[in-house]
Amino acid sequence: MATIYYTGCTLDGFIAADDHSLDWLTSRDIDEEGPMAYPGFRERLGACVMGASTWQWILDHDDDPWGPLPTWVLTHRTFPEAPPSVRFDRDDVRRVHAAMTEAAAGKDLWVVGGGDLVGQFHDAGLLDEVWLQYAPVTLGGGAPVLPRHVELRLEEVGRNRDFLCGRYTVVG
Repeated sequence: MATIYYTGCTLDGFIAADDHSLDWLTSRDIDEEGPMAYPGFRERLGACVMGASTWQWILDHDDDPWGPLPTWVLTHRTFPEAPPSVRFDRDDVRRVHAAMTEAAAGKDLWVVGGGDLVGQFHDAGLLDEVWLQYAPVTLGGGAPVLPRHVELRLEEVGRNRDFLCGRYTVVG
């Protein structure tokens, strides 16, 4: 079991535009069966966690928000009723990670984002891997992929149509 940050990002290191738009990402060509694509990654997962902005993006852009994957949304906001698989929490990432680990039954954990939430998992010593799919675009600003110092070791590189994909382990 590993705790993994899996995300798309721009060449200049942003996961979303200033207005939370992901148009730069969702308009790119990718092979869903190709290297490091989401469907293969999703099969590994037993639970996930995300921040409020990511959950809001899902609510705003997905007609069938989420699914059965046990999911924690760390937030101080109030949201409408969610699927039974979604839990809202304000607690420390250590306690949430322990609950996720129990729910995942040996499968991997996905830290969806955002970058600051991922940083909290890193700071607590709970982040094992980072998988980045680099889109051929720059934004010049927005939400950074990781807003703090994190040491990584490159483990795997692949190309999936428009994307340069990298898998890293967290060092230290």
